[in-house]
Amino acid sequence: MEHTVIFTTEDNKTATVTVPTNTMLADAAHIAGIDIGQPCGGQGRCGRCAVQVTDGNVRRRSTLRLSPADVEQGYALACQTVVEGDVSIYVPPQEKIERRLTTDRVVAEVTVPADYDYDLAQSIRRVHLQLTPPTMEDQIDDWSRLQTAFRLQANMQNVNCSLHLLQTMGETLRAGEWQVTAVIERDIDNPDKPIRLIELYPGYVDEYSPLWGCAIDIGTTTVSLWLVDLISGQVKAQVAEYNGQIARGEDVISRIIFAGKNGGGQEMRQRVLDTINDLLETACKRVKAKPEDVMKATVAGNSTMIHLLLGIPAGSIRLSPFITAVNHPPLMTAKDVGINIHHEGTVDCLPGVASYVGADITAGVLSSGLERAENVTLFIDIGTNGETVLGNRDWLVTCACSAGPAFEGAGVMNGMRATQGAIEEVWISNDTLEPTYRVIGGGKPKGICGSGLISLLSEAFLTGVIDKAGNVNLTAGSSRVREGTHGGEYVVAWGAETESGEDIVMSRVDIDNLLRAKAAIYAGFTVLADTVGIPLETTDKVLVGGSFGKYINVEKAVQIGLLPDMDWPRFEFLGNTSVKGAYYALLDWRKRERITEIAKRMTYVELSADNSFYEAFTSALFLPHTDLSKFPSVEAALHKA
Repeated sequence: MEHTVIFTTEDNKTATVTVPTNTMLADAAHIAGIDIGQPCGGQGRCGRCAVQVTDGNVRRRSTLRLSPADVEQGYALACQTVVEGDVSIYVPPQEKIERRLTTDRVVAEVTVPADYDYDLAQSIRRVHLQLTPPTMEDQIDDWSRLQTAFRLQANMQNVNCSLHLLQTMGETLRAGEWQVTAVIERDIDNPDKPIRLIELYPGYVDEYSPLWGCAIDIGTTTVSLWLVDLISGQVKAQVAEYNGQIARGEDVISRIIFAGKNGGGQEMRQRVLDTINDLLETACKRVKAKPEDVMKATVAGNSTMIHLLLGIPAGSIRLSPFITAVNHPPLMTAKDVGINIHHEGTVDCLPGVASYVGADITAGVLSSGLERAENVTLFIDIGTNGETVLGNRDWLVTCACSAGPAFEGAGVMNGMRATQGAIEEVWISNDTLEPTYRVIGGGKPKGICGSGLISLLSEAFLTGVIDKAGNVNLTAGSSRVREGTHGGEYVVAWGAETESGEDIVMSRVDIDNLLRAKAAIYAGFTVLADTVGIPLETTDKVLVGGSFGKYINVEKAVQIGLLPDMDWPRFEFLGNTSVKGAYYALLDWRKRERITEIAKRMTYVELSADNSFYEAFTSALFLPHTDLSKFPSVEAALHKA
């Protein structure tokens, strides 16, 4: 039977849709154009898609996260409730992750590699050609005439082109009066492979004008894009944005589950494409270019992100024996992938290693220099997926664990990216428990970014606002410590101080998310070191990657047990190593080949098959750890406090 579902939102807007019996409320809302967030991927685990049934009949498959009083008032989980008759639904205000494009605060300084030579290293080239016009005595066809010019003037023997270029070639040649500028892609490592013609422009394009490419890192939480002039090698614009897929899953498993549902895979693909294409548009505007001027994109990301981008089913990644559909995707054109660079432009998805160690890590190993290190070095990528690599130039082992998006500002009540208005560091008075904080860009705070959360958690622990298990001390004797909607919480900034006019707090739920994130990352690299029999304290260096890594306070990160307790000079914070590795691969075919070699060299350790990981994770769920002897500097700080 068909039923009418009427949705009403917080601002009294309504949408009506007709659906069959047993249609999920979340699906009905999607058809009606109403966005209901499903951060757990529609598994019914998070309870954050709750809506209120104000009239009509539904059937609740699950009431997890709903109290009997909630059900009595008509609340239901949109992802676990089906329509059984005409029904009216009120959609409460949805949790929103605001669009916060990067500002100058997070723009990395990028030095063009000293060995970059456009003529030798770049696969994308611009070639000027002068053709002989046809005459009654010389009636060679346009395509053959162009191929002859390539052969005689550019020493390019084997050039292919698309049907679209054949369709427009004659007009272009004549518009340029037989002078043209070609953009081609060559396989420098394989000169016998055909050269691909990407675009043909009438006339001569200034040889010093930019030839655009872009490097993209698809993070589970954040997507970053660098716009690059391939001739000079310079990065001309950097932008980043939350991955639009977050609304359908905060972690890779939730997204895989959502993508496996009816139409979910296509929605996930479109969401990340929308994010990338919006960033591309923004970056191009900054340099007064157009997206179609970009001729190549290199893409890094974990294995799930690459699968979802390409519309490849990712279900096998989360099911034993945890196998990807592809680790080394072939080169593709932008029109096939859906990225809005030049439609004939190349999209190069970099190679990964396994289900949970993808191209973001192989690119990161290249850009961090780990694959050339003489001594044993630890590389940690602090993000939604806590990937770790241990090794040197002779051997590399790697593992991954799900850390969640807390350190990237998502999944935390007042979390945000490290942009204008974010609290980036906090100090709490040991005597009064009053906070002092620093805001990026000055002015009133909007929220707290990853570095601020680490600082806040450390300060709260050392001053006794929270105990080692993360419990908020409600008897601390300060108005900053109070009972909130989600349990005990600490007020960092009162509403009168903030841009929104609402208090900025750290809640017990936030603390739990942060503890799980840091425990997963710490357990990952300790178990990896134990697996290969390398004492962690003997490692020469600890390289920390991740979009906010370069802003982490080492002391605070050690105090919460996120990083091992080592001498500070041994830590090196590198920022977003994934997008930097993609940038290197975009510039230089030799470095692109090295990423492939890195992927082949890396030995993957599956932590889910190792009981020691769960034990290590459980031990690390405390501040800084159940075994305080592992953190002598923190033990000393506690005694001093």
